[in-house]
Amino acid sequence: MKYLIYFLIISAAALLIYNATLLDFSNLFGEESSVALACVLACLCVIVLMFILLVSRTIKQKYDDLN
Repeated sequence: MKYLIYFLIISAAALLIYNATLLDFSNLFGEESSVALACVLACLCVIVLMFILLVSRTIKQKYDDLN
């Protein structure tokens, strides 16, 4: 499971970089940039959620070791 989480983080980071290259910063909310902007925000959400999942699993593991 841990390797799947790392794979998802790396995949989301790669998609984030790719979609960042598609952004048109002069017209950020234009027709072509809106899809890329939505994908960038989705990738950021995935990365944050996966890090939260990693931290929560670490806390659970430490809690289980105490009992």
